Amino acid sequence: MSNLRMRSYEENDSSMHNTVRFLREHAYLTRRHFLRLGVAGTALAAWQQFPARAEARPPELEQALASLEPFFTPPAEFRNVSRGKPLPHSLSEEKKREVGLTRETWKLEVISDPDNPARLGRQLTKADHTALDFAGLLQLAETHAVRFAKVMTCLNIGCPLGMGLWEGVPLREVLWQTQPREDLRRVFYYGYHNDDPQQMFRSSLPVGRVLEDPFDLPPVILCYKLNGQWLDSERGGPVRVIVPEAYGFKSIKWLSHVVLTNLAYANDTYADGNNDLDSPLKTFAATLSAPREVPANQPLPITGYAQVGISGLSKVQVWITPSDTDLPAGDRHFTQAPWTDAEILAPPSAWGGDLPEGKIPGDTLGFDKSGQPRSWPMRLAKVHWAALLPGLPAGEYTLRCRSVDEKGIAQPLPRPFRKSGHAAIELISIQVRA
Repeated sequence: MSNLRMRSYEENDSSMHNTVRFLREHAYLTRRHFLRLGVAGTALAAWQQFPARAEARPPELEQALASLEPFFTPPAEFRNVSRGKPLPHSLSEEKKREVGLTRETWKLEVISDPDNPARLGRQLTKADHTALDFAGLLQLAETHAVRFAKVMTCLNIGCPLGMGLWEGVPLREVLWQTQPREDLRRVFYYGYHNDDPQQMFRSSLPVGRVLEDPFDLPPVILCYKLNGQWLDSERGGPVRVIVPEAYGFKSIKWLSHVVLTNLAYANDTYADGNNDLDSPLKTFAATLSAPREVPANQPLPITGYAQVGISGLSKVQVWITPSDTDLPAGDRHFTQAPWTDAEILAPPSAWGGDLPEGKIPGDTLGFDKSGQPRSWPMRLAKVHWAALLPGLPAGEYTLRCRSVDEKGIAQPLPRPFRKSGHAAIELISIQVRA
């Protein structure tokens, strides 16, 4: 596993030489920008880091790692941000069968936009009995099915909704069945929302993204399985769109229509909310567990996750400071703070997510035949990290964490804007009592 980016650390406090070297490297920043740290500053600089091997980790950290969430989220535990009144997944089974929200009754229409028509050889419609049904989708899957890992994240919510292994047929395989000829610039699509035009929620993509997969991205798919199980109604089943590099609003649930259009611009519903429609997943880090109150001089185990966006992930870093510290002016992203690397955890031995037999199928994109990731951390996924902070004097402290992407750019950059996806640096208050 030499291609995995795993870091191995020696404990700084086990050697005076290591401690002096660390303090020397950070002395300039400490003096210039954090003069008020005093005795606490010396303690904060002497980070207790640890080897990557689990058997060598301090017991305080092992306990925190034992309570980490699984890598893949069980389908029933995904967070739900669905729209609709009533929510389509809450309909009775009889109503779902009536409106095409079961595998037996689902049909997908693929048509030309009547207002901005694309030139097609044919359309797939219910009226002429050519709409794609679930059996037809599975027939395509026999030769075209793909499977890949992706974290599902809402554009305007910081915490990911869940991490899944999504399976389906590339949308382009269905698009080609319409025999497109010209005047096709975008693909927009929407799902069932109670046959109410006011509730319609749609998204769109340039046709080039549907037909090709740039930068080694997985394809845009018509998804019918999550973690090896049929996609249930709450997760958008029987069929939804999954756009690998995009936020959740691009991955429409309860898919019913794909419209091929000569429209020159995006017409997503999310445009009405002043959202950035073209922003791909960002890289950022946040905590999962941190002690909010701890006795003085007791080590602080911290765990967290990083969303690995389109720019990849090279580091997760942490920084703790007394809450009354005067921070340097003109550095609102804390680029000059004495950040210290945390450990990005290696791929798990158990993937979770209720996967059949608990294994990654050998033909999954991004994994080898044995079910091991080809690179780590994986883009478009979520990974876990951990750090053990040394004991501190009594007082109130603020903990921050951040990601650093593969180009060396630290969170919240390069895209700090709120409407293009969450990237704000998290603040955690910690009380150290005497």
